Amino acid sequence: MMKLERMDDFFAARIDGYDAHMKRDIEGASGFYAYTASLLPAAGGSRVLDLGCGTGLELEEYFAVNPGAHVTGIDLSEVMLKALKAKFPDKNLNLIRASYFDVPLGNGAYDAAVSVESLHHFPAGMKATLYGKLHSALAEKGAFVLTDYFAESEDAEKEYFQNLAALKKEQGLPDDVFCHYDTPLTVEHETDLLRRAGFRDVRIMERWGESTYTVLARKD
Repeated sequence: MMKLERMDDFFAARIDGYDAHMKRDIEGASGFYAYTASLLPAAGGSRVLDLGCGTGLELEEYFAVNPGAHVTGIDLSEVMLKALKAKFPDKNLNLIRASYFDVPLGNGAYDAAVSVESLHHFPAGMKATLYGKLHSALAEKGAFVLTDYFAESEDAEKEYFQNLAALKKEQGLPDDVFCHYDTPLTVEHETDLLRRAGFRDVRIMERWGESTYTVLARKD
């Protein structure tokens, strides 16, 4: 039986070599970090929110083209945030160790938001609430850039969640514990959640391999 690990414990145990693994082994990573960054605002002083920022692989690409951006990064892992801070000691970074589901995001506080390879761990209900908060947090003309991998079918999506529920039950873990176990939605279900949250223009910008996509959701 697969033993589930809490999300922060999982990443703390794998911080050594994490960046190399993500760039080498994740489908589409050789292209999607730079592409994702290219969709973020280029104006100096732009305010960007990074959900699940990790060690900042997308920020490596973004700061290369917009070194004056102001980035707020939210992540559960203390060790990953420390690695991110060490990587960019001279950049405008506000790092928050927390669940991005719990952090107040404000109103009109950001020009753009981004998330890369993070949201595929969470169910639709939690994402619906988060996307509503995110829509409010973006300024007029703001946009959310999501690069992630998605379930290949509705049946596969259901199976992911059923398997996670069974593992939690077998291991006596509460439903609300965040574990590192992939439960991606289909890209159709994900984009529908964004539209329901109020994003008016939601489109798939790029596909990376079989199941990874970059989605752009504009507020207005």
